Amino acid sequence: MPGLSHTVYNLLVQLAQPLLRRKLARRAVAEPGYAVAVPERFGHYTQPPEASSELVWVHAVSLGESRAAGILIQALREALPGVRILLTHGTATGRAEGQRLLRAGDVQVWQPWDTPAAVQRFLRHFRPRLGLLMETEVWPNLVLQSSAAGVPLALVNARMSDKSLRSALRWASLMRPTYGALAAVWAQTEDDAGRLRALSATVQAVTGNLKFDAQPDAAQCAQAQTWRSGLTRPVLMLASSREGEEAQWLKALRTVPSALQQAQWLIVPRHPQRVEEVEDLLWQAGLTVSRRSSWSAAGPQGTAEVWLGDSLGEMALYYSLADAALLGGSFAPLGGQNLIEASACACPVFMGPHTFNFAEVAQQAEAEGAARRVPDMVQAVEQAVGAVADTVGMQAWRSQALAFTQAHKGAARRVAALVKDLLA
Repeated sequence: MPGLSHTVYNLLVQLAQPLLRRKLARRAVAEPGYAVAVPERFGHYTQPPEASSELVWVHAVSLGESRAAGILIQALREALPGVRILLTHGTATGRAEGQRLLRAGDVQVWQPWDTPAAVQRFLRHFRPRLGLLMETEVWPNLVLQSSAAGVPLALVNARMSDKSLRSALRWASLMRPTYGALAAVWAQTEDDAGRLRALSATVQAVTGNLKFDAQPDAAQCAQAQTWRSGLTRPVLMLASSREGEEAQWLKALRTVPSALQQAQWLIVPRHPQRVEEVEDLLWQAGLTVSRRSSWSAAGPQGTAEVWLGDSLGEMALYYSLADAALLGGSFAPLGGQNLIEASACACPVFMGPHTFNFAEVAQQAEAEGAARRVPDMVQAVEQAVGAVADTVGMQAWRSQALAFTQAHKGAARRVAALVKDLLA
C-alpha cells in the first residue's frame, strides 16, 4: 500500500494534468514539437501493442540527455546486435534529437505523465525488457510501477547535485522508496554515488560520464576549420547562454570597450525559441548582427559585430569555430551547462561561479587545465580577450582541453557491458 506521501503525490500529479495540457499548448506556439502526439503523454498510442518483451527502453528527457543516450545506444548496438530501442523524451528538442538515433524496429514516444494509470498503460503497451533512465530522471510512479510489473530499471550516467539531494530529502518518505526500487544505479562519480546512496539507492558501479565518449561531428569540425583559416581575428563565443546572460555580456562590454575590436563575438542561446529575443536585444544595444541561417557555404561574411547561432545540432561547428568559450548558465545562478563538448572540440572554457549542475566535471576541467573559473561576466570578457591575444598560450590551452576529454573516455563501453549483464 502506498504511504501518505505517495498518496499526496498521486493526487497532485492527477490534478496537474489539465495544467500540463495548457502548458504544452502554450509552448507549442514557439516550439510546434510540443503539439505532436499529445495523447502519448497520457498513455494512449497509435502504434500497435508489442507482442513480446524485447524492447530496451531508454528514457532521455531533453536535448542533453538525448545526446548522451545516443552515445549509449551506439555502444548497446555494438554489444547487443539487433537490439530494438524504445526511446522516450519529455521535451521537443529531446525528441527531435532522438529521431536521429532511430533504426528500423525502434519506437519513439513521449514519456508517460507520472500517474499510475498512464505509466501502467505505457508498460502494458510496450512491454520493455528493462529500462535505462538517463542521469536524473527518477519519477516515483515510473519507478514503482515498473518494479511492480517486473521491468527492471537502471539509472544510467547517474548524477545528483547537493541542491537536488536537499530537494529530494524534503520528500524523503516518497523519494527513498523510489530510489530504493531501482534495479541498478551506475553513477558518474564517487561524489554522485555518495549522494545517491543517501537516498537509499543501491549504487553498483561508478562508470564515468558517457558524454566524454561523444565524437564531435567531423564534417562540422572540418567546415569550421575551413572558415577559421579565412578569419583575421580570433573568435570568442558565449555558449548556450541563458536568459539574462546576454544582458550581462552587453554590460561587460561597457567595462571592456575594446572587446569588440579585439575579437569576433559569437552568441549561441541555449534555447532556440530565444533567438529572436536575443537578436532584438543586440540590435537595441546598437550592435550589428549576422545569423547563422543567413550564412552561405563560404561561412560568415561582412562586418557584423556579433554572429548569432540560430541552428540546432551544430554545437560542434560553433565550438570548433571559436578560440575560447564563455560557458552559459554559469554566470546566472542556473547551474551551468556541460563543457565536455567544448573540450572535445579543443575549445577552452571560461566558466562563471554557478556550475552546481555539473560540479564534478567543472572541477575536473579546472584541475586539468581545460577550463578557468572567473567570478563574473566582466572578468570573463576581460580575461578571454587577453587570452586570445596570446597565440602560443592559446594553442597550448586548446591542447589541454582536448587532452581532458581523451583522458576520461570509456564510460559507454562499461555501461553497455553492465546492461548486457542485467539482461542476462
